[in-house]
Parts: sequence; C-alpha cells; structure tokens
Amino acid sequence: MAKELDPELAIWGGSLKTNALLADIVDLLALINANLVALGSGKKAKKPKPIKRPGDKDKQVIGKNAVPIDELRAFFEKKRQEHEKRKNGR
Repeated sequence: MAKELDPELAIWGGSLKTNALLADIVDLLALINANLVALGSGKKAKKPKPIKRPGDKDKQVIGKNAVPIDELRAFFEKKRQEHEKRKNGR
C-alpha cells in the first residue's frame, strides 16, 4: 500500500534509517572535503548541496501568481506567429 501512495518513499521503506544515515554521512564527507579544499587554497569553503532524499520536494518556485488565461493564450499565439515567420523565411 505504501508503494501505491508514494512509490519514491516506499523504496526506502524498511531501510529508511540506514539510508538516511548514509545520506547524512555523504553530506558530512562532502562538507569535510570542501573545508579541506578551502584550507589548502586559503579561500572560504562553499557549502556543498546536500544529497536529495526520497520524499523531499523540490523547493523551486517559478513566479508568484497565476497568469490569466487570456494573457497566456496571447503569449503562445505570439510565439506561434514568430515561429511561422521564421519557418517561412520572412
């Protein structure tokens, strides 16, 4: 049943704790590596991105509000016309 509700999370099912610990270890090793590189170069360490865990949602947000349908239709119509002009060599 868990597989049907959230297949990505179900993959980690029985071994969730082990996989979470392994992901934490990978993140820690990446941080240590970044600090060692920074130590050798004399620059400040860039914090590495953590490994994506199953069940984590992407935090990318595009735009703030919905676009009105008329505006969206006008946008695509303009793009279609531009494409037709390029296609016909005008």
